[in-house]
Amino acid sequence: MTDSWHKIVVSSEASAEEAITTLDAGGLRLVLVIDAAGHLVGTLTDGDIRRALLRRVDFANAGVAQIMHERPVTAAPDASKEVLRKLIKEHSLLHIPLVDGSGRLVGLETYSDLLETRRKDNWVFLMAGGQGTRLRPLTENVPKPMLPVGGKPMLQSILEGFIAAGFHQFFIAVNYLAAHIKSHFGNGAKWGVTIKYLEEDQPLGTGGALGLLPGPDQASAADQLPIIVMNGDILTRLDFNALLDFHNTQQSWLTLCVREYEMQVPFGVVEGQASAVMGITEKPVHRFFVNAGIYILSPAALALTRPVRRLDMPDLVKEILAARNVVSMFPIREYWLDIGKPEDFERAQLESER
Repeated sequence: MTDSWHKIVVSSEASAEEAITTLDAGGLRLVLVIDAAGHLVGTLTDGDIRRALLRRVDFANAGVAQIMHERPVTAAPDASKEVLRKLIKEHSLLHIPLVDGSGRLVGLETYSDLLETRRKDNWVFLMAGGQGTRLRPLTENVPKPMLPVGGKPMLQSILEGFIAAGFHQFFIAVNYLAAHIKSHFGNGAKWGVTIKYLEEDQPLGTGGALGLLPGPDQASAADQLPIIVMNGDILTRLDFNALLDFHNTQQSWLTLCVREYEMQVPFGVVEGQASAVMGITEKPVHRFFVNAGIYILSPAALALTRPVRRLDMPDLVKEILAARNVVSMFPIREYWLDIGKPEDFERAQLESER
């Protein structure tokens, strides 16, 4: 039983924002919600928050009861390790709250306490072959993913984020000034991982280089696991394990990470029929989910990239949808910044100092 569960308990009267703050600070990827008598009435996980984002819940005015999971799997405080392990496996859990006979919360068991933490054998594919023309002159002699932010190349920060999450098998697609990337990372031994490089003789698009990966006749069992794909010019604190868990539960061909983007119309928008004004809204704000440049592909989706051809990821998504296969979206609520323009790079420098 973990000793730090008291730090992640909130009242059922707490606001959604208070619960999210507790989740982020607690380090256990969970919030336990109790009533005034100490009974467990729900739990809140990263996945619950992302589902609420997709429902467009107004977090500023919502209570935790509106976004929590009301029927969590629980166990008795005297449950054996074997019973707890069986529950974890059957329900794909990371935590099991412990409640007494009256439903009062008395403890918490976690996946890491019950099972050995294993490295993730899923391949991670990092796209680092672009020329970064919008960032010139910064990229005249340095490939964009190697531009330093916070004292290290962006691509190194990305790599280390995946390593911290347990991933160890990396492929990096290179083209423009590829030698800079290869000389810095080598075969990955410095970081205790394996790095292999895929050469784009000519630009293949954001998805075409995936066709260069080893096929089933060349690869190990890892080729049958979902593969994470990420642009090499993105800085994020995304929980990659939460992303992988989500993809596996959705049984999608492809999972697309999205970010909410706001766009305000600078004028009053008039609604009308023929010549009659029906209403007017002053400077309305429209919200969209936009592509965040991070994906998970199933082996079946990866097979669509072979043989090698020029292919952008949006076109691959369209092909999968046209065949009536499932594509899911995973909203990023953590820090995320796409370094596309000089002002983005300047912002990254400032934010890295905080």
